[in-house]
Amino acid sequence: MNIDEVKIEKKPKIMLMVLPFMTPLNPSQGIACNKSFLQKRGYPVKAVDVMEDMTVREAVYIYFNTLENSLPTGRKGNYFNIALDVLCSHFMAYVNHTDALEYSELVSLIVEKNFFYKLEENQLNALLNVTHDFFTKLKGFLLNKVETGKPDIIGLSVYRGTLPASQFAFQLIRQHFPSIKLIMGGAVFSQELHMNAPSFKFFVEKTLPYIDHFLIGEGEMLLYKFLEGQLPPDKRIYTLEDINHEMLDLNTLDAPDYSDSNLSLYTILPEYTSRGCTFRCSFCAETMYWVRYRKKSASKTVDEMQQLFERYKKRLFLLSDSLVNPVVTALSEEIIRRKLKFYWDVFLKVNDQVCDVDSTLLWRRGGFYRARLGIESGSQRVLDLIDKKITVEKNSTAVSSLAYAGIKPTTYIIVGYPGETEQDFQQSLDWLSKMQDDIYEAECNPFRFYYYGQSHAEDWKDKRKLMYPGKFNETLVSQTWIMDVEPYRDEVFDRVCRFVQHCDKLGIPNPYSVSDIYNADERWKILHKNAVPSVMDLNTNGGDFVDLIPEPVKILPAENPAEENVNFDF
Repeated sequence: MNIDEVKIEKKPKIMLMVLPFMTPLNPSQGIACNKSFLQKRGYPVKAVDVMEDMTVREAVYIYFNTLENSLPTGRKGNYFNIALDVLCSHFMAYVNHTDALEYSELVSLIVEKNFFYKLEENQLNALLNVTHDFFTKLKGFLLNKVETGKPDIIGLSVYRGTLPASQFAFQLIRQHFPSIKLIMGGAVFSQELHMNAPSFKFFVEKTLPYIDHFLIGEGEMLLYKFLEGQLPPDKRIYTLEDINHEMLDLNTLDAPDYSDSNLSLYTILPEYTSRGCTFRCSFCAETMYWVRYRKKSASKTVDEMQQLFERYKKRLFLLSDSLVNPVVTALSEEIIRRKLKFYWDVFLKVNDQVCDVDSTLLWRRGGFYRARLGIESGSQRVLDLIDKKITVEKNSTAVSSLAYAGIKPTTYIIVGYPGETEQDFQQSLDWLSKMQDDIYEAECNPFRFYYYGQSHAEDWKDKRKLMYPGKFNETLVSQTWIMDVEPYRDEVFDRVCRFVQHCDKLGIPNPYSVSDIYNADERWKILHKNAVPSVMDLNTNGGDFVDLIPEPVKILPAENPAEENVNFDF
């Protein structure tokens, strides 16, 4: 056969996108992992994080600023987290509304239900205007990006904060580029749009004209098999059942590919050592999404960190694992063995090892930078209700043990877990007072309920109700469910406000902006002799420092660091 007669099949061009709002501190890891996986198998892939477009990003910030300036002083709660709930519901109403008066009524109600404040007419109009401006700018960006890239397939990775803009993007692209195949995946299917939740079926039916397929579960293999024509051709929704629950061996994957990202915009680079979680806390949906726990070897993880550093010159990594406990010591030892100067920010569960200062000092030498701890409550009764399998005392010891080594503990507290009393909440405030100098950052969040997806969702099914009147279901599409139990939402919001005020009084930060992070890091240096370098230091000149990780010094007796809680006056 003449070689010219051989038909060479051209692979489709793929564009993977993440829409606003996502955190501006790090690029999207999900689309970077999928890009790496597919390109290795011969597919041309372009990854687009829309938050990198400064015009679109600024339009989101204007929304947050407009809303914040409308609210009374001292009644903003943990502002950005609650404001994100408002933004998500408001943007969804914008995308789906058909009646202007009903739309205005709903937006006013959204703010009132979340911040317990009724907007004045001029404030409401301002919020409506900046929302329209955001979607106008987003439309211009999307049309230009798709026209320039000319993809055959577009896949959107969708999360809680990106669902409204993603729906808007699907509609827009289908209208202007009807031949492009449109696919939706992402973590939103473990929570708001869980397959067993009422809003899932409604969303699937509503989006029939403009979303061709849904991929639910770990994305790389599902998308690859779809592209290879190995999935049933007559289905619109694909899950892990369609690939016989085939799970990837993480040790065989390449590092995430961030080559399409403008990394000068970011302070930290995502990486991971595992997927899934070994625990089933009642409020969490993580195990529902990843199904089972898998991890890489420490050697494989450090290999990838070296590759990422060589490519992008970033020394600070966000390990996006649910929990890094199973690999933390091996990872530290591998980095120490190779004499590398990397730092890593992780989610960590309190256990006996975290309470041991010899362990935390070892981890510090290995580059452990920040520990994000699910403390959840200062009340033992609430911890038991959550089924946290930990004690208040052990939480205290763990925080002090990490601080002792200079590692920055971020403590996450849930306010308003079903059954939490005022006494329970006061115990959380008292715990903060006791631990103030050993906490780098304290963040509280009101308890969030999902119709399905949390480990204990079935236990609460008789107490759930819609947050907004049923007449708005078609406009909001993704319904917001709440618990009809004490403490009720107005009391929870009041507690969140008091939590923030208490932290302000104690000087415990919850930084969001670059200047806030700088000030928090300076405070940490004053409080702790072994303090890790500031984010500013790690992002100056590509983090090209000599001796970034000095040998930590034992500055306190190690028998029980939680009881000593010393404030160093340097």
